[in-house]
Amino acid sequence: MTEKQSRRAHLVTGGFPPGSAAGHDHDHARLRLLGLLAEQNVSASVGNDFADIEKWLPVSRLLITYVAGPYPDAAQCRAMQKWLEAGGHWLGLHGTSGGRAERVEGMRQRRTVKTEHHALLGSYFLTHPPLCRFRVDVCDTHHALTQGIGSSFEVEDEPYFIELQDPGSTQILLTADYGPNAVSPSIGTLYASDTSLRPDGRTRVLGYTRLVGEGGVTYFALGHCHSPASRVGRPDDPKDTTPPVFRGPWDTDAFTTLLRNAIAWGTA
Repeated sequence: MTEKQSRRAHLVTGGFPPGSAAGHDHDHARLRLLGLLAEQNVSASVGNDFADIEKWLPVSRLLITYVAGPYPDAAQCRAMQKWLEAGGHWLGLHGTSGGRAERVEGMRQRRTVKTEHHALLGSYFLTHPPLCRFRVDVCDTHHALTQGIGSSFEVEDEPYFIELQDPGSTQILLTADYGPNAVSPSIGTLYASDTSLRPDGRTRVLGYTRLVGEGGVTYFALGHCHSPASRVGRPDDPKDTTPPVFRGPWDTDAFTTLLRNAIAWGTA
């Protein structure tokens, strides 16, 4: 990669099917991320999915993805892995650990299908209980990615359950204990067991980094946001107390600092 290329990023934000918000305010996330890139004088290109990823990787140092549905296919994953091994950096956020979902007979919810991109990213989304407030614990306060956020912080967000794909090669940065009320009917039905739980039986990983050749991947499960437009079409539920506009982690200093750190990490 040339010096000129090292200060470029490619940002992918969007839902599936094309044009769908898929329950997220991608415009808000896109604008915030572009603003944080501009703060560090990082030029950026943007896309809504991975369709043309091979065109942008060679001229980019950093790939940032905030998606709800789109995921790279096998050929795109090979291109991304080659780019990472050559020194590229991928910052995956929130729904990046999801992807294609399949219907399960007798169930309203769908099950995430494990594909090549989960192996490359290093995690696989299972489910999440409703929005709640929880404490995030920082496992390594001296790491460049966690500088300035202290040993813990509180956030309101979707409590993600993710399964690490290669724990041995993964440096865990953030964890959380959601408590006994964070349960999901997907566990034991869509998924045989809760493979997101760590050996202590309480905590789950919310952030990590892993080396891939000369480059690396960092993933933060935090980042949900939505607006009324992004929730159009959802069935009415009188028990649902979710606010119509939700920014959650995007309005916290800790998440903003994590993103700033990750942009510096990915474009160094």
